[in-house]
Amino acid sequence: MTKLEKLKKILSNMESVLFAYSGGVDSTLLLKMAKDTLGERVLAVTADSLTYPSSEFKAAKEMTERLKVGHIIIKTKELSDPNFFYNPLNRCYWCKKELFSQLSTIAKKNGMNYILDGTNYDDRRDFRPGRRAAREFGVRSPLAEARLTKREIRQLSKELDLSTWDKPAFACLASRFPYGTKITRENLKKIDEAERFLCGLGIKGSLRVRHHGSIARIEVPKENLSKLLKLRDKIASKFKELGYTYVTLDLEGYRTGSMNEPVRRRRNII
Repeated sequence: MTKLEKLKKILSNMESVLFAYSGGVDSTLLLKMAKDTLGERVLAVTADSLTYPSSEFKAAKEMTERLKVGHIIIKTKELSDPNFFYNPLNRCYWCKKELFSQLSTIAKKNGMNYILDGTNYDDRRDFRPGRRAAREFGVRSPLAEARLTKREIRQLSKELDLSTWDKPAFACLASRFPYGTKITRENLKKIDEAERFLCGLGIKGSLRVRHHGSIARIEVPKENLSKLLKLRDKIASKFKELGYTYVTLDLEGYRTGSMNEPVRRRRNII
């Protein structure tokens, strides 16, 4: 049995599903396969939150319309929770707990058997406190259960003609803050605008603007470092307009979960 066949079997056995849809590569493949397997017994939910990039919110709505999947928009209140606002190491747990709590209510109201998320098999390698919340609410991760990796998900998405197949990876904007730094509405908006500005300059691939108080640390794929340097005056001017005093370029380039590097180092020491 191929991994794709295993995924279809997992979904078929669930009979009806509701899941957190972000519009990203992983969740879009899951949405497509759930729709193909379960038909109308699929409901997608997207959270309208300042922690969610505005461009991704728009893309999520467009994809659900294209695939003809029922779509509900909810408002999440993680920014009003001190457990999230003060950005502790388990910040993601509190965010996911807020999300899955709402999804649980919606699933029961609509008679859906399972709540799903788009976690893939590679995600198990990173520091992800949100997985605890998923376990508490009985959330299933079919992509991970089928052992589908990010590379395989992109390949399958390409074969299925999904526009997201080569979409850059993205994450909640709260991941741009070092742990212990307060997550504010103002700074979330600042980061969102800064990243949209870089995208508008034609920077390809995944990028991040990491927020270190008055310092903006930009991460882009290494092949884009030279291009960014050529645009340094324009970028510096825009970022200072947004309120940053210093604008830096990370010479290591983009890598997922860079804010977790201090956590991993401490664990290795311990």
